[in-house]
Amino acid sequence: MSNKKSFFLPDLGEGLPDATIVEWTVKVGDTIQLDDALVSMETAKAVVEVPSPVSGKVLKLAGEAGDVVETGAMLAEFEIDPSLPQRSEGQDTGHHHGGGQASKGQASKGQPSKGVGSQDPAPDDRVVASDEGGAIRNDGEAPAKGATREDSGTVVGAMQSSDTVRSEQASSVGGVKAMPAVRALARKLKVDVSRVDATGADGVVTMADVKKAAADGSAPMGAAPRAADRASHAPPSSPAPAQRSTLSHAGKPMRTQPPGVAASGQPEQLKGVRRNMARVMADAHAKVVPTTLCDDADLHAWIGKQDITARLIRAIVAACKAVPALNAWFDGDKLVRTLHPQVDIGIAVDTDDGLFVPALRNADILDAAGIRSSIQRLRAQVEERSIPASELSGYTISLSNFGMFAGRYATPVVVPPTVAIVGAGKLSHDVVAVMGGVEVHRRMPISLTFDHRACTGGEAARFLKALLDDLARES
Repeated sequence: MSNKKSFFLPDLGEGLPDATIVEWTVKVGDTIQLDDALVSMETAKAVVEVPSPVSGKVLKLAGEAGDVVETGAMLAEFEIDPSLPQRSEGQDTGHHHGGGQASKGQASKGQPSKGVGSQDPAPDDRVVASDEGGAIRNDGEAPAKGATREDSGTVVGAMQSSDTVRSEQASSVGGVKAMPAVRALARKLKVDVSRVDATGADGVVTMADVKKAAADGSAPMGAAPRAADRASHAPPSSPAPAQRSTLSHAGKPMRTQPPGVAASGQPEQLKGVRRNMARVMADAHAKVVPTTLCDDADLHAWIGKQDITARLIRAIVAACKAVPALNAWFDGDKLVRTLHPQVDIGIAVDTDDGLFVPALRNADILDAAGIRSSIQRLRAQVEERSIPASELSGYTISLSNFGMFAGRYATPVVVPPTVAIVGAGKLSHDVVAVMGGVEVHRRMPISLTFDHRACTGGEAARFLKALLDDLARES
C-alpha cells in the first residue's frame, strides 16, 4: 500500500465549483497532525478553515494565496506517518463533493438575489460561516466522475454523521492566533497580522484589532520603499510611444496617441463573492424574461420621521398579500410555480467584496420595531462573519435600496427561483400638480422587475399599485 495520499478540494458548501486560497498554515516538508489546520479557503460567502485529513509529511501544496482551486482538484499531497494518529478506514468523515442528494436539495432552495445597494449603511465585510468539507483518496487520482454517495454533512474531521456543525476556532500560525476570516481581512487591508496588538481572549487577534491597525497604520504589510529607492531600483522603462502634437480649432495644442496603443490596466481575476456574483448574474440573464415597471411613491402624507426601510418592507408585504403571484418561485425547466404563504425578503447589502443578500424571515408578521431589530441583527452578523449560510438563501422576493447612493429608476436583476425584485431610488422633492394648482411633494421612485414567464403584466401592475398605496399612507 502506498504511503502517499492526495487530498482533493471538497465542496465547501453552496455547491460552488471552486474556492480561493487565503492562507496555508503549513509548507512543503512540514509534518502535520490529523485534523490540524491545513489551509483557509474563501468561497462566495465564507472563509473556512480546512483541517488535515491525515497525519504525515506535506509533499505538495496546490498553489499560493490568491490562487483559485476547482472543487475536486488536488489540494495537497501527504506522506503518511504510520506512527502518528490516523483515521480508520471505515470511519465516517463527512467528506463530500456535493454530488449527493443534499446538494440537489440546496439548489432547489434558491440563490442569492442581485441588488444594487442598501438605503441603510452597509458593512464593508465578507461573510463567514462554518461549513467545511473534504475528500481524500489513497492514490493520486481524482474521485471518479459521477460517483455519488449519501451526503453525511459538510464538516471535515473525525466526526460521525450528524447535524452538528463544528464552530470555527482561532488557529495559531507563526505564533499569532487569529480566525481565518480575520487573516483574510488583514490580507485585504494590507495589515501584517503578526504586528497587530491582540485584544481578544487568550491573545487572539480580532476583527476590531485589524481594522484599528489599518486605520492608524501601525502594522503595515511590508515596508514601503522610499521614492528615491523606487526610482533607483526600477527597471528601465521602454520608450514611450511617439505622440503627435496638433492644434485644436481654438488654436491650442493638444496631444493625440497613435493608433494601436494598448490599455495599461492590470487584469484582475474575480474571486470569492464577485466570482460567484458573476456566475449568478450570467445564469439569471440566460434564464429570466425580465420586465420592469416604474412609478413614484408619494410620501407627502407622512407625519414625522419614519423608518424608510421598515415602510418599504411593510409595503412589499402588503403588495404580496394583494397579489401573491410575485411572492413566488418559478422553475423554468418544469414550468412549475410555487406561491409562498410567508414573506421572506432578501435585502441586498453592498460591500467592496461584492453583494450579500441576507433574508429577513417572516417579514409579514413583524412590526416596525421587529423589522429594524432584525435588519440590525443581520447586518451585525455580516460584519462579524457569523451569519449562517441558511440566512443567505431561500427568500421569496427581494429589495434593493440603491437610492442610498444615487439613481431614480433601475432594472434590478431577478435571480431564479424568485420572480420579482423591488428597487427603491433616491428620494426627491418634486413639483406635483394638484387640484387648483401645484405643490412640492416628497417622492420615492420605485422600480419593479418581474419574470414575465411567471406572472402577467396586470399582476405586476396591481402589485406595484398596492405597494405605492401603502407607502402613501400617513403611518
